[in-house]
Amino acid sequence: MKRLKVMSIFGTRPEAIKMAPLVKRLEKEEEIESVVCVTAQHREMLDMVLQIFDIKPQYDLNLMKHGQTISDITVGVLKGLEGVLAEAKPDIVLVHGDTSTTFVGALAAFYQKIKIGHMEAGLRTDNIYSPYPEEMNRRLTTTLTNFHFAPTKGNYENLIKNGVSHDEIHIVGNTVIDALLQVVQDDYRFEEEILNQIDYKSKKVIAMTCHRRENWGKPMENIFRAVRGIVERNREVEVVFPVHMNPAIRKLAQEILGGVEGIHLLEPLEYMAFANLLNKVDIIVTDSGGIQEEAPALGKPIVVVRTETERPEAVDAGTVKVVGVEEEDIVREVEILLKDSAAYEAMANAVNPYGDGKTCDRIVDVLLNYHKNN
Repeated sequence: MKRLKVMSIFGTRPEAIKMAPLVKRLEKEEEIESVVCVTAQHREMLDMVLQIFDIKPQYDLNLMKHGQTISDITVGVLKGLEGVLAEAKPDIVLVHGDTSTTFVGALAAFYQKIKIGHMEAGLRTDNIYSPYPEEMNRRLTTTLTNFHFAPTKGNYENLIKNGVSHDEIHIVGNTVIDALLQVVQDDYRFEEEILNQIDYKSKKVIAMTCHRRENWGKPMENIFRAVRGIVERNREVEVVFPVHMNPAIRKLAQEILGGVEGIHLLEPLEYMAFANLLNKVDIIVTDSGGIQEEAPALGKPIVVVRTETERPEAVDAGTVKVVGVEEEDIVREVEILLKDSAAYEAMANAVNPYGDGKTCDRIVDVLLNYHKNN
């Protein structure tokens, strides 16, 4: 029997992290020919992940440009993939999540009548502008997809509401857990020496990320002022903040958080270092979507500085709390976790709703079953 040709398309660091364990699993399967195409919507951060997981793409569109707009990315991915798909002729294209690469990758495959598998399908906030443009990207991708790989039952129900057939949805968990469990090490040493010098046992250490487009401006200023206030009021607290490369974010971070004792502003960390940082800290303050999935597997309370989340499962499980973007709300909720051990333990010991590290096996089983019957 002819091998099933599966092309994985991704372009950003978060996509790469979540696609990497599946790519490695596909490479091991004798009945599957695995092909990788990266768009490099992100470049340096993407390359770090490819190196960690030893992934060598067969196709690289290398689209990253300084100051690129969403339109630039959309046009570049669509045009670049036209020739790649015509040459490679995959049987199935796999895309992940909600980036511009995800939506346009699915659209490009549809134009050439190639089957599409969407990993992390069914996430919804029901607000097309939050997160922007991700919420619309994931909705549009759903309309093009043949295999919907949903992390949770809630995602499955979202897809059913959107008119997707039950037979096309597969609840498989989230591959981010597969990736995380491969890289976390209890005895990990960081290349960034400051991270080795932090006293994680006697200090209360907070890992922070903040970059989402909808938080730019006043919301981000509120978040940074809240974190500064927490550190100034609680001298046992240290904050580690790998600052996003966006110049506006870096400027604001320096203005509000720079030079404050106990706050460490770092360059972005590669994936293995960041995963191991999450494993060592006490609390995570973030506006990231993916971290809401990763941190529960490590038993870390997550304070989400957004007004809504497309990952309500972790909120329902009790490991994530969405606190909004007002300074006083952020300070109050973080200080509860710092001072109330019962509240902290309730979040830290909540059950991870995103899987058991076997998501890749389930996805491969679905693909092989399709191949066997077609």
